[in-house]
Amino acid sequence: MKSLTLLTILWLMLLNSAVYAQQDAQFSQYMFNGIYINPAYAGYKEQMNLHTFYRSQWTGGLEGNPETFSLALDAIANNGNVGLALNVLKDQLGAESTLAGYLNYAYRLPVSEKARLAFGLGAGISQYSIDGAKLNPNQLEDPRVPKEKQSVIVPDLRAGLYYSSDRIYAGFSLDNLIGQYMSYTKDPTVLIPKKMPHFYLTAGGLIPLSGSLLLKPSFMLKNESKGPTTLDLNTFVLFAERLWLGASYRTGIGVWNKDNLQRDLSTTNAVVGLAEFFVTERIRIGYAYDFSFNKFKDFNYGTHELSLGYSFIPKKLKMLTPRYF
Repeated sequence: MKSLTLLTILWLMLLNSAVYAQQDAQFSQYMFNGIYINPAYAGYKEQMNLHTFYRSQWTGGLEGNPETFSLALDAIANNGNVGLALNVLKDQLGAESTLAGYLNYAYRLPVSEKARLAFGLGAGISQYSIDGAKLNPNQLEDPRVPKEKQSVIVPDLRAGLYYSSDRIYAGFSLDNLIGQYMSYTKDPTVLIPKKMPHFYLTAGGLIPLSGSLLLKPSFMLKNESKGPTTLDLNTFVLFAERLWLGASYRTGIGVWNKDNLQRDLSTTNAVVGLAEFFVTERIRIGYAYDFSFNKFKDFNYGTHELSLGYSFIPKKLKMLTPRYF
């Protein structure tokens, strides 16, 4: 009963603070699932790839804690000049859920022998739902809490750029480009938060430390037009092209003034430990553990994230340059 009450309080806090906006789901291993944040990533590895992620946030202390599942399949066409991808996402936070699917196209322009600049576009649909039966309000007749499940289906567009070489990469992308204009956002009886545009700015590189040791620093800046801005700083060490060990620091930053956000809003800080192991040249497994420093740290045992990647490499083809990004 206590956990249900905490969940209801959390949901109402999110609704009151972001009634006009809703944040995208996040992954700590996004650097291995680039299609999720940037459609121009499609075809980057230059063979067919399958990526899947499962994230359970704030485990062990809060019923209805956020859970997210993502799956992406991408490949190349037209002699590597085109990337194609399908990605789906299922996100659940207590009574609130999202189910989304996208088809992505990337035109990959060679700019040098080892570098490409890709232009990506994604189109898809999303279903957003709130199930009032899963909430336990302190006031049974609270008009802010829906009595039954509400659900809307809306189209969406996303776009991005992605540059990569054998040593550096950089990307910029936008999503939720048309969802805010859908008719449900003008209906006061529908309490599903409006999806506002996000942009993602990413960059990173490889620094050789020895013959079998590589250092990979990177960052991601994530901004939602009506919500907080977050910055991820990441560092990985790659051992013998098999084992990645790394850490991330995530924090909220005040780059842009937003009138809808309270001035004393605390930043969300977290540290993340990550490990990725390439069992073979085709199979990658990964794990991340997030420890947050927000107000809910006393009600949970952290966040766990599992990932799996599989490359469908043809028998006659062996990658000449490993794709580290």
